[in-house]
Amino acid sequence: MSELEKEIVDSAEVKESKNFIEQIIDKDLAEGVYDTVHTRFPPEPNGYLHIGHAKSILLNYGLAQKYNGKFNLRFDDTNPTKEKSEFVESIKADVKWLGADWEDRLFFASNYFDQMYEAAVKLIKKGKAYVSDLSAEQIREYRGSLTEPGKEDPGSVRSVEENLALFEDMKAGRYEDGSKVLRARIDMASPNINMRDPVIYRVAHMSHQNTGDKWCIYPMYDFAHPIEDAIEGVTHSICTLEFEDHRPLYDWVVRELEYPHPPKQIEFAKLYLTNVVTGKRYIKKLVEQGIVDGWDDPRLVSIAALRRRGFTPESIKKFVELCGISKAQSSADYAMLEYCIREDLKTKAPRMMAILDPVKLVIDNYPEGQTEMLPVVNNPENEELGSREVPFGKELYIERDDFMEEPPKKYFRMFPGNEVRLMNAYFVKCTGCVKDENGKVVEVHGTYDPESRGGNSPDGRKVKGTIHWVSAAESVKAQVRLYENIIDEEKGVYNEDGSLNLNPNSLTTLTECRLEPAFAKAQAYDRFQFVRQGFFCVDCKDTKPGELVFNRIVSLKSSYVLPK
Repeated sequence: MSELEKEIVDSAEVKESKNFIEQIIDKDLAEGVYDTVHTRFPPEPNGYLHIGHAKSILLNYGLAQKYNGKFNLRFDDTNPTKEKSEFVESIKADVKWLGADWEDRLFFASNYFDQMYEAAVKLIKKGKAYVSDLSAEQIREYRGSLTEPGKEDPGSVRSVEENLALFEDMKAGRYEDGSKVLRARIDMASPNINMRDPVIYRVAHMSHQNTGDKWCIYPMYDFAHPIEDAIEGVTHSICTLEFEDHRPLYDWVVRELEYPHPPKQIEFAKLYLTNVVTGKRYIKKLVEQGIVDGWDDPRLVSIAALRRRGFTPESIKKFVELCGISKAQSSADYAMLEYCIREDLKTKAPRMMAILDPVKLVIDNYPEGQTEMLPVVNNPENEELGSREVPFGKELYIERDDFMEEPPKKYFRMFPGNEVRLMNAYFVKCTGCVKDENGKVVEVHGTYDPESRGGNSPDGRKVKGTIHWVSAAESVKAQVRLYENIIDEEKGVYNEDGSLNLNPNSLTTLTECRLEPAFAKAQAYDRFQFVRQGFFCVDCKDTKPGELVFNRIVSLKSSYVLPK
């Protein structure tokens, strides 16, 4: 680079395109609202995370990285009725796999229960909270509607002393579930129904996955969440759009509790994928009914399922990046996710030969008992992956649909009298086939040209068909699973009765597949491109020593075009 070019580069103003959240953060830092950036990902441990959560994880972690700030992983475990330690561990694994490193910043909302209780007492003493005897149904009735204001709760007239005593009795376990709640005193006539004296504590005699039986009252999410953020020093509490109407309550809580540096809530649009199931209620049904193989079934889009199927963190990050960050709700095509994994794997994954529906090919003029090793490039698009040697002999396996006894026009693979190229090997001319008593082809026969080693003829003759193969004697047997969308895309996601439109062909299991011998060393999560078939991953759950199981991540072809 010349000196002039260096000066041009050094003096050029590079304008970075920033999303609206980054613009808000820049303004806050410039105006001194905050002197750092501190974000968090706050899942409730009541199920497995899905692709939509990946957007939130990567957004929050990415902002902390970009602004040299801090990132917390915090479990919002305030509802013991649905939470399990199993979900805690799965979420930790998912977040770590995506590359969001929380280091020593792992927190649980339940660790703040004492502080939340004291916060509720503070509100009672300020006259900002009271104990209610109304049932959940009565509270909904008293709350009013979008066109009518709510009615005052009879308990709202209680004195501070009486409310303190009643709340203490709630904590001591003197009341049954649902018999009493603590409500914030805000405004029963507010146009925002969330501000009409929301419930902030309820009685629930349940053991908690983290605190055991210490508590029989638990804070509501809308009360607990801003407190957690404030305690941890979170500056920007980034959440999805359904919490936009809850923001006034969030701000009310941190204001009334007088936190010196209250966090700011910012909402963004969720990530929606077309024709997939993300709802925990529906996935739970699929799991319980045995329709899928657990929360990590490769047909689902939980992060655990995507990882098991063979998706990479890099492909998920690219997908989230392409979807962008905005306030506008929209849906992304599943084909875009497939595009991202193809792009990521096309130079990473070795290209190897696997026969999914095998039929034997016998080369009649090949020397009996001879085996030779042929050099094969591991990935033509990535020289760094090097090469390997593949055994070749008299008996091979080819794909059943690579032979037809009576082919249609423009069929260039094996049929009697036609010559094809065996990939990286020789020219072979088909001479016929052998059938069983039912007329099924069990062997294809042919002769090879010894001078065409490497797949090129010395006399310059051309062949139009090239097929892949594996040596019959050295091949490795494997099970291969082919996946389609679990939803019948033509009918839509839901039936009229609300049930799911399931695709009966979402899983095809092939049990007699034959692979080249190098696959014998494959380990869980190893990814490969099967020549002419697609990208595949060794299943981490069902593969056992000597029993390989592969999941098809994605086929090779795509109709998706990346938007410009």
